[in-house]
Amino acid sequence: MSNRVTHFEIPAENPEETINFFSNVFGWKFEQFGSQEYWLAISGDEKTPGINGAIMKPVGKGQPVINTISVDDIDSVLAKVEASGGKVLKKKQNLVSVGWLAFVSDPARNIHGVLQPLNS
Repeated sequence: MSNRVTHFEIPAENPEETINFFSNVFGWKFEQFGSQEYWLAISGDEKTPGINGAIMKPVGKGQPVINTISVDDIDSVLAKVEASGGKVLKKKQNLVSVGWLAFVSDPARNIHGVLQPLNS
């Protein structure tokens, strides 16, 4: 066992709205898992480091999640977040030797980090 994150689950009372948000902002693809209210999220090319996950109905009140999503152009993504029903909660800040980091919420009010690494 490697102790690495291998999957994420984003709770959403309105999964379709949240799926549309991630599709529009980040280009993610989704596939419903059988007939369940569970949609697998394909967040990128399998050759690129990262993980896939899912959008799901919450299993408990206040179910939290925070994932950090690597992007090439943080300013463009922050504009897309607001245009797609999300909010910028913390404007981008420079993390020395790392890149630019901001925190946003999706329409279901889940919080996500958005990181533009220095090498982008």
